[in-house]
Amino acid sequence: MKVSDILRVKGGTLFTVPPDQPLWQAIQTMADNDIGSLVVMDHGDLTGILTFREVIASVVKNGGRVGDTLVRTAMDDAPLTCTLETELDEVRRIMLQRHARYTPVMDGRTLMGVISFYDVAKAVVDAQDFENRMLKAYIRDWPLEDQPRADQAQG
Repeated sequence: MKVSDILRVKGGTLFTVPPDQPLWQAIQTMADNDIGSLVVMDHGDLTGILTFREVIASVVKNGGRVGDTLVRTAMDDAPLTCTLETELDEVRRIMLQRHARYTPVMDGRTLMGVISFYDVAKAVVDAQDFENRMLKAYIRDWPLEDQPRADQAQG
């Protein structure tokens, strides 16, 4: 399974934010849309990602306030990315290594979407459920041995 398979099921809704937007506005967008990340884009280029992890770190750093902090100051400016062709097992391994909960999906310099660790876990569980159903159907339809085997018939 590839990242493109996850995006096909998930859909293509993207939420982005410019780096010079006030952090409080980005937080408002995240809250309004019930999302855990915003991709930071500057003139069409990926420049970072803002997740609730960076938001919390920024708020703590500022004594519990957002103040006039800009997204640029709080964002992760070196996010883990993947492509549409990246295999699911590879994404899962890298996300675990880097403790990344969100990963922008790129096609060259074009942002195609964002996958979350939840999306990856759901895809794995769905694939395992499908495989289990196929195995159970195969076992249920196992051919019965109606006729004795050749070595039993002569004995």
